[in-house]
Amino acid sequence: MGTTFKAKLMDGKTLADRIMVETARKVDAIRQASHVTPTLATVLVGDDSASATYIRMKRKRCEQVGMRSVSVELPAGVTTEEVVDRIRKLAEDPAIHGILVQHPVPNPIDKRAVFEAIPLEKDVDGVTSATLGRTILGMPAFASCTPDGIMRLLREYQVELDGAHAVVIGRSPILGRPMASMLINAQATVTLCHSRTRSLPSIVRGADIVIAAVGKPRFVQGGWIKVGAVVIDAGYNPGNVGDVDFDGAIEPASLITPVPGGVGPMTIAALIEHTAYAAAQQLGVAL
Repeated sequence: MGTTFKAKLMDGKTLADRIMVETARKVDAIRQASHVTPTLATVLVGDDSASATYIRMKRKRCEQVGMRSVSVELPAGVTTEEVVDRIRKLAEDPAIHGILVQHPVPNPIDKRAVFEAIPLEKDVDGVTSATLGRTILGMPAFASCTPDGIMRLLREYQVELDGAHAVVIGRSPILGRPMASMLINAQATVTLCHSRTRSLPSIVRGADIVIAAVGKPRFVQGGWIKVGAVVIDAGYNPGNVGDVDFDGAIEPASLITPVPGGVGPMTIAALIEHTAYAAAQQLGVAL
């Protein structure tokens, strides 16, 4: 019989807490050097309750590290032009160092136009085409927060990426595509899939690393997971359910992220850290 595993949990919360402590030190250093408090502007369009909750969480994390947050709330029915105009004002404000537009942006607003209004140096959430292009090319940029957080987790748990076969399920421009690019830049061999990929279970069975970001609860089945694979669940669905059938995947996997407590805390920690670095760059403070 082959070797079987009971996966070790990848604790994103503990690592995220450590990043937040380190970021608080950076924020203090910036404030002492420049007499300016790093500031994140959050933009919420519409009245989605889940989005409002996420915004409050991010503002709380800002306060935790000593950063300032500025909240911009725009009503449902606002036009693309009005949202873009508001973001441009934030972009021109030297007191604002990072801009986050909470997604999903409701229809019929042109979310790409909204994202592209954020200048590269303030794109701390990694949503613009300029940031994605730089991520693909391995150039400096504030990469999309969830993929960046996942890469930090993989490094923390010393997951060997060089030559590994990674399967990314999900092709969004802020998660799946930058995730694939970051893994390629780390010398992994990457297969980028989505919910309509043919023979998906057999593709996943060949993966050393599986990253699920498809937005469907328990979509990835335990029987798809190769013995010893690393499983990263980047999904979050109602009822604290991820995109992976956790109970089925925990047996064959060697490492797995829980939901909650895995990828989620890392995403927010990456955002807060990016904002601190953005402030340092704009203020000319060396960290």
